[in-house]
Amino acid sequence: MKANARERFVDLAEKRVGKALKDIKLISNLSNRSNYDYKQEDVTKIMKALKKALDDCKLRFEQGGKEEDEVFKL
Repeated sequence: MKANARERFVDLAEKRVGKALKDIKLISNLSNRSNYDYKQEDVTKIMKALKKALDDCKLRFEQGGKEEDEVFKL
């Protein structure tokens, strides 16, 4: 059972982290000022939300606890 749980973890971790990295790259594409208009305040909110999500993820691994999902809005 544990080997199976390990295999599931590795499989899902690779898929989910890969997707998250791709999505972060897509977020960085929003920095193109010739296509998008944004304020520094918007960038700060985005970076703060991403940092909080990473901090929450780290805490959940350290403590094994669950957090409620938050919806991001500018």
